[in-house]
Amino acid sequence: MKISIVTTLYRSAPYVKEFHRRAIEAARKITDDVELIMVNDGSPDDSLEAALQVQRSDPQVVVVDLSRNFGHYKAIMTGLAYASGDLVFLIDSDLEEQPEDLALFYERFRRGDCDVVYGVQQTRRGGLLERAGGTVFFALVDVLGDRPLPRNLVTSRLMSAAYVRELIRHRDREFVMSDLWAVTGFRQIPMVVAKLATSPSTYSIWRRIDLAVKHLTTSSTRLLYLVFYTGLLIFTTSIGVVIYFLLRYLTNGIGVSGFASQIISLWFLGGLITLILGILGIYMASILAETKRRPYTIVRSVHRSSNSSVGELMQPASLFDTEGQE
Repeated sequence: MKISIVTTLYRSAPYVKEFHRRAIEAARKITDDVELIMVNDGSPDDSLEAALQVQRSDPQVVVVDLSRNFGHYKAIMTGLAYASGDLVFLIDSDLEEQPEDLALFYERFRRGDCDVVYGVQQTRRGGLLERAGGTVFFALVDVLGDRPLPRNLVTSRLMSAAYVRELIRHRDREFVMSDLWAVTGFRQIPMVVAKLATSPSTYSIWRRIDLAVKHLTTSSTRLLYLVFYTGLLIFTTSIGVVIYFLLRYLTNGIGVSGFASQIISLWFLGGLITLILGILGIYMASILAETKRRPYTIVRSVHRSSNSSVGELMQPASLFDTEGQE
């Protein structure tokens, strides 16, 4: 049995060597056939140099260097495409998630009743504002999303090769990773793990809002139906109001006067129309990104030992482009 460990690097230089040591030790307690795939997602620090130092001393390490920063999710998908193990352990490299959790995941996985064991936090970490934002996000997803999302997910998860193979078949250019994990299906089991707070988050509040908007507009059709029914409700209500005032004028001779009501109506309808057009515009932008069919990522080079048995790319032309290998 072979285990592939997949991680991404972004401002990860202080953690690379320690992560490598602990991840390899955890995997070797299960099997001697191990590979560690590190994807450098255009990190602005010395993450690539640190990873290359590790790779030169350990033939089990493969370093995939992307041509620029493509984002965490796309870097994950790139790393998974390189994984050749019977089991694939995905985890962040900042050591907030413990590499030693692999043993716990494997013990649960070997029962044979699941294809994925994924980590969740007992409670969401962060300050009051961050936790409140997460609560609002999940509430919106429950109301507007087509599918519910598991709460308090972490990146770490142990997956079968069959699940990974189907996961990377997705062709979405705009996506949220947690949604792809869910829609891929298979038998998935949660496991509570601890997540430390050892490094500052690279996700700003605006980045989190952007992810929430992207998730709803790339995975939800309910929002479009809500826009339609809102417009239908306003249209029928306005028709009813027109009929009411017309009948009142014909029967009692009472006309409609006053500019305040007209101004308020114009503001309301103008704002509603702008909101609807904005929602449709976001959907159109997502459609534009999909129709361009650009690769997920562009790989500048792949660094691996000459005697490494790492698997070749799975469907490389449709997932990402490779400019060079070493």
